[in-house]
Parts: sequence; structure tokens; C-alpha cells
Amino acid sequence: MTFSLTVLGSNSALPAKDRFATAHVLNVRERYFLIDCGEGVQMQLKRFGNVKYSKLDNLFISHLHGDHVFGLFGLLSSLALMGRTADFNIYAHKNMGEILDSHLKYFGENMSYKIVLHAIDPDAPKIIYEDYCMTVKTIPLKHRIPACGFLFKEKTAPLNIYKEAIKKYGLSVADITSIKSGNAHTTAAGEVIPNEKLTYRPYKPRSYAFCSDTMYCEEIAEHVAGVNLLYHEATFLENLKQMAHRTGHSTSVDAAKIAKLAQAKRLLLGHFSSRYSSNMLYLFKEEAKTVFPNTEIAIDGQNYDIF
Repeated sequence: MTFSLTVLGSNSALPAKDRFATAHVLNVRERYFLIDCGEGVQMQLKRFGNVKYSKLDNLFISHLHGDHVFGLFGLLSSLALMGRTADFNIYAHKNMGEILDSHLKYFGENMSYKIVLHAIDPDAPKIIYEDYCMTVKTIPLKHRIPACGFLFKEKTAPLNIYKEAIKKYGLSVADITSIKSGNAHTTAAGEVIPNEKLTYRPYKPRSYAFCSDTMYCEEIAEHVAGVNLLYHEATFLENLKQMAHRTGHSTSVDAAKIAKLAQAKRLLLGHFSSRYSSNMLYLFKEEAKTVFPNTEIAIDGQNYDIF
């Protein structure tokens, strides 16, 4: 079952010639979740071709800075031109409502679908989305304006029963139901068979945390403890630590420290300042690996399997 990330944009506010502004797509069992919507997101969706517009039903916006929302308005227009009828859900700060009202006043005449805004409180960790297999929880961040990250986490899979156990112990439907609920099984001869010898989990729950934009904040680690893949902004290299702090951003080493504190499995760095050309990004990885060895660089168009 798929649980993977596609990076559509890895850059920060000012444009770079070969890096787009922040946008990610998370594929959870062929359901697609758009995270932030920087300028050019439509071009990137077309360019990489692995996500159809029609499959995008939910957008999560971390905060209302332009490099995280400027791509939204063209996307909304294209969805209408393509004849969309299903609701489009946006999870964002309440002030997003005012922005959407202004946009729709001038460009919403032929909207064929409903935009549903789910206002979120960026300061309070809370589950804001849930379906049969996963939850999405907000992560308070520390930036110049209200901002939050998102923790996407699979639910624990129901127990499956070994087929050979059904035959071996002659299990009835009632027996199987009881065992799948976590109970041991007592045979007709009085032998007690522990549940762990009868069942297994088909997969281990996977998780992805998106943390951008934020300055260094140790509380983040508590919210993403044990995460399989942590995306954490690293706008600057460590020699510009003071600038990072002044602008509400992080360095490569800051991100690595959070990953280490959280005991994350992997760290993905992104939201790079345009002052760094793409052939300089290896420096971010080198710096971060001195603190957290399992570090990777976010690259536009690249897929990252989460396991």
C-alpha cells in the first residue's frame, strides 16, 4: 500500500530558476493530499504527471505567506474550467476565508464546485482530518505569523488471522471474530493459544511530518516523535544562524537537532533560500549529517517512499 511523498517545490520566497515554491503531494493508498500551494504548483503537477487534478480533494496550508499560497488561485480556476463538481477542502488559518472571498468576488463567477474552508488554530495541536486509515494533526510552529505543520499518520492496522490457524484449530466465525479482537483462543482440549501466535498486522503504521516555516523550536520534536519521515525547513546554512532566527526560519543544523530529538527515522531538508544555487545544496546535507546522519535533500519532482 502506497505511502509516498512527491516534492513539487523546495524553494523559499524568492524565485529560483530551477526550484519552485513550497508544495508537496502525499500519496496515501492512492489518495492524494496537497500540502501548501506555492506559485507554479499547476506547472509542477503537469510536469511530473503522477497526480491528476481530479484526485486532489484536500489542501493543507501551513500559513498565509505568499510562497505557500500564491499557486492556489490558478489551481481553483483550473478545477472549475475542468468541470469539477466535488467539494474542494482547504485546511488553513481562519483568515484564509477573507482571501478566498476576495478571490471569488472577481474570479468565481463560473465556479462549478464548492470550496469548503476548515479553519484551524495553528497554536493548538489537534486532529483536523480523519478517515478510515489515517489522521492529520496540526503541529504548532514558531514563525513571524501564525503557522503550523501537519502530521500525517496511518492508523494501526486491524489484526489479520493466519489462514493455517483457521484450518489447524477448526476455528468458527465466532472464534475468528474473537481472535481478531485480540483475544486468545481456547481449544476443545483446553489448550490456550496466545493471540500473537494466531494473528499478525499486515503493515506497520507509517507517518510523515511537514514542518515549514519555523525557527528552531524543541517542542516540535514532541509532536513528531518517532516519525518515519520528517520534512523540516532549512532556509539557511549554519553560518547564517542569526539571520534564520531574525526571519523566523531554521538552519540545516537546527532541522537536524529536531530530527535527533524526535528520534525520527529520516530527515528531509527543504525551503532553501534562493541565495543558494542547486549545486550548493549538498552543503545543507553535509551540515545536517554531522548531527543526524539519515538526512536527505528535497528535490523538485523527486518521490520519497515512506517506510
